[in-house]
Amino acid sequence: MSEPIIKLEDISRMYRMGTEEIHALRSITAEISRNEYVALMGASGSGKSTLMNIIGCLDSPSGGAYYLNNRQVARMTDNELAEVRNKEIGFIFQTFNLLPRSTALDNVALPLVYAGVAKEEREERAMKALSDVGLADRVQHKPNELSGGQRQRVAVARALVNKPSIILADEPTGNLDSKTSKEIMDLFQEIHDKGNTIIVVTHEADIAEHAHRIIYLRDGLIESDAANERMAKSTAG
Repeated sequence: MSEPIIKLEDISRMYRMGTEEIHALRSITAEISRNEYVALMGASGSGKSTLMNIIGCLDSPSGGAYYLNNRQVARMTDNELAEVRNKEIGFIFQTFNLLPRSTALDNVALPLVYAGVAKEEREERAMKALSDVGLADRVQHKPNELSGGQRQRVAVARALVNKPSIILADEPTGNLDSKTSKEIMDLFQEIHDKGNTIIVVTHEADIAEHAHRIIYLRDGLIESDAANERMAKSTAG
């Protein structure tokens, strides 16, 4: 197995609510290699979204160590963390998180604005990202002029525009019908084939089945972590 891009060592996350302590994660140790396609599964409250937020540098663990590309995240400055979130990791959310008054092109170009990329190059790269997800003819449409599947494709294009090595997707098909869900998961497979590391958080078994490795969480612990035998057979075949 190649060098891990993500290394979690005894990660815990505890929240206080009044006098109560809630242990969202208890002791998570796992490694994810470059170009792996992993599903984080578990029921509501299992800790999968908390773990994704830590992997995405949106939250910090209460204990343990998280290494991203061999660098301990806890030792990064705020500026370094912001750069990681903008350039190293592409986020895709269930609710799309698009700006309603902006066109698809402007929504996709947004991470490049934060990265300080010049306008002409921003538009060029955003156009290519939209073209890559099959939306070259929808670049001037606003979110309310697009279907749910098209909105999620815009979100995927935005996640890809900075050429991040890691794609983090939180319930990416949660608001989509089954046909559109399959199209989005096929798109994820294409992205993975190009070399990206993909981590999908889902509670749906049929979505997790697209991943090559499935990590089940229960009560803040890893219950199982194994290769997806069905995918292994289909790729071998």
